[in-house]
Amino acid sequence: MKLEDQLKQRSGNKCELSGSTEDLSVYEVQPNAANDPNRCIYIAEKCKAQIERRAEMDANFWERILPTAMWSEVPAVQVVAWRLLNRLQNEAWASEALDMLYLDDNTLEWAKAGKDEGGELHKDSNGNILVSGDTVTLIKDLDVKGSSLNAKIGTAVRNIRLVHDNHEQIEGKVDGQTIVILTKFVKKQL
Repeated sequence: MKLEDQLKQRSGNKCELSGSTEDLSVYEVQPNAANDPNRCIYIAEKCKAQIERRAEMDANFWERILPTAMWSEVPAVQVVAWRLLNRLQNEAWASEALDMLYLDDNTLEWAKAGKDEGGELHKDSNGNILVSGDTVTLIKDLDVKGSSLNAKIGTAVRNIRLVHDNHEQIEGKVDGQTIVILTKFVKKQL
C-alpha cells in the first residue's frame, strides 16, 4: 500500500494535528523519515507551513490543537507536538502542556534529534518571510568585506540560501561571487 494511502487510513483522512479535512499532505518527521509511515504524519497545509517556517507561528491556532494532539498514540504526532510546544514555550499554555507531556526514551530522543532551536524566521526589510530560492533586491549599496566588490542598490539576488544559525543573514550570488547579506538590506520580489 502506498505511503499516503496508509496515512489516510490511519488518520481517517484528516489532519493528524488539527483534524482538518482540507489541503492534506504527507509530512516526514525528520531525521530518518525515509517514507516510513511510522515517521510520517498526514497534515493540513496550514500546519505544515508553520512547522516548516514558511509562515508565522500562530499561537492561538496551536493553543486549540496541541493540548489534544500531544496525547496521540502515533509517535510521529507526539514528536511534532513536542517540537511545536518547545517553539511556543513562552506561552503559558504551551509550557504547561510541555510539563505534562510524557514521551518514552526513544521518542524523546527522536524529538530532540530534529528539534529546531530559536524559532526566528528570516524576514526582509518589509517583514516578508524569506525562504531558500527566493529572489531579493538590495535596498542599499553594500561594500563586501574582504573584496573590492560593491553591490549596488537595486541589484537582484536570485536563489538565495538562508543562513540557518542566523535569521538576520542570507547568502546569494552577486557578480558571480557568493556573499552573506543582512536581511535588513533586502526586499523580497513578490
